Order: sequence, then structure tokens, then C-alpha cells
Amino acid sequence: MPDLKKSEKILDALQQLLEEKNIQHISVSEIAGKAGIGKGSIYYYFPSKDAIVDALIKRSYEQPLQTAKTLSSQTNISSFTRMAMLFQACRNSSAVFLKQKHDSSTSIQDLAFLHQKYLNYLISELKPALTEIISQGIACGEIHFDYPAALAEIALIVIAVKLDNSLVPSTPEEIEDTLKGLISLLENGTGVPAGTLEYLSLIK
Repeated sequence: MPDLKKSEKILDALQQLLEEKNIQHISVSEIAGKAGIGKGSIYYYFPSKDAIVDALIKRSYEQPLQTAKTLSSQTNISSFTRMAMLFQACRNSSAVFLKQKHDSSTSIQDLAFLHQKYLNYLISELKPALTEIISQGIACGEIHFDYPAALAEIALIVIAVKLDNSLVPSTPEEIEDTLKGLISLLENGTGVPAGTLEYLSLIK
């Protein structure tokens, strides 16, 4: 069974190295050396450098996303309330990423690479939970829509990209307009009364 402490050391080592040099110039040997373990044994924990990067992204944003992973089982809470909580988790995760990006001395190229990894992780992690919440809303008659997984993905892509505000830089007013448009589309497309989703905590 992998040693979790050593796994954390490997991730800490990569995080430290990212402050010193570009990611494409960081080798597995350097990560192992920084972590104080042999290069050969590093593959016991991670199959590649890319896998180490993925694990670092996951660790960095796991806490804000943890709430979302438990929401789909809480059927005593309305679908709309759980959607609001999940979207708030998305906002919190984006805030963590933006603060880390602002405070980091990492190069622009590496930030772009990590940003792509981050968005992929955020959307892929939240999509199953949101899909399940929407499906439960459909089953109980709260939501009327035939493609819950597609709706979950569309909503998460818009929210993640706009809140992150890196891919398509926008003013606060433009972000607010886009999120209001998304809420309107969600309401119209799912057959819920106008104003039902206004409290989704997207706009602050």
C-alpha cells in the first residue's frame, strides 16, 4: 500500500519546484531529489510527471469541492438548494485558484498549463454530482429536462470559465450579465418559474 506521507512529500516537492523553474524543465529525478526519495521508487506512487501534476491540482482544490461530492445523496434537501451549494463550491474553488495564481511567482506559461488542468479537474469532479442532483429533480417533478448530464456540463463550463475570468477576461458587469443569462436559460429550459434560481449564489 502506498505511503501517504511520501506521496505528500512528492507533491510538496513539485509545488516548491514550480516556484523555481518552468514545469517543462522539471524532471522526475528533480522531484524525487527534492522529496528525498529515489527516482525509481517515485513510480510506485505516480506513473508519470503528468500524474503528479494532476494529483497536485486535486490536492490544492479538494477542500472546496468536498461539499459538492456529498450533496447528491442528501435527498431531504431540495434540488435547487443543492444546486446552489454546488455552484457555491465552484465559486469557492475558483477563488482559491485565483488567489494562488495571484500570489505565485510561477511563469505565465506554467500558469496557463495549470489553469487548463484546474478547469478540467473542476468540471469533471463536479459534473457527476450535479448530474445526479438534476436527475433527482427530474424524478420528483421539480425539474423538466431530458438531458441532465448535458445540462450539468453546460452550466459548469459557463460558471467555471466566467468565475475564473482568465480564458475570456471580462468586466464584473459582463460576468454578472453572463451569469444572469445562465440563470434565465436554466429556468426557461427546465420549466421552473422565473426567479426560482435567483438565489443560486452565482452573483455577488
